[in-house]
Amino acid sequence: MLRISLLLGIVLMHYAVQAQSNFSSKLIGVGVVVSDIDRSLAFYVNGIGMVKTGSFTINDEFGKRSGLTDGVAVAVTVLKLENSPEANEWKLMSFGKKATHPAQKNIQDDTGMQYITIQVKSLKPIIERLKQQKVVFLGTTPTPLNKDVHFVLVQDPDGTFVELIGPLE
Repeated sequence: MLRISLLLGIVLMHYAVQAQSNFSSKLIGVGVVVSDIDRSLAFYVNGIGMVKTGSFTINDEFGKRSGLTDGVAVAVTVLKLENSPEANEWKLMSFGKKATHPAQKNIQDDTGMQYITIQVKSLKPIIERLKQQKVVFLGTTPTPLNKDVHFVLVQDPDGTFVELIGPLE
C-alpha cells in the first residue's frame, strides 16, 4: 500500500511539473492602451516611480498581419518597477483617443483588467509624489492593513486602479 501511495505521489508530481513547464518565462507583460501617453508616463514614472526600460514600434504591416491593430502603427513604451530582467513589463501605448467606456468609480463598474497591485518598501515618498501631481486618493487612505502595512488606492489618468501596499516609512 505504501508503494502504491508513493508511486501515485510521484506520478502526480510529474504532472504538476509538466503543467508548469509550458511557459518559457515566469513573467507577465501587460499592454495598456492609454488616452494620453505623456500624462500616463508622468503618473507611472514621476508619481509611482516606475522606470522606462525600453520602447518599440508596432508598424502598420505587423499590426495588420498579427491582428493587433488592424493596420495602425503604434509606439510602445516599456516600464518596470526596476530595470531588471526579473521584473514584469507594463507596456504603455496610445492611439490618441479617449476610452469608449464610462470612467469607473469602483472596481465593479466595468469588466476586464481593473487594477494592479504594487508592493512597496515605503509609501511616504510615493504619496508625496502623487500629491504633487494632484492625484486623487480613494477611500480613507492610507488604510492600515496591520500595524506595519498600509493600503493606498489611486487611479491612473485613464481610470485603472492602482493599489499600493507597504509600510508608511
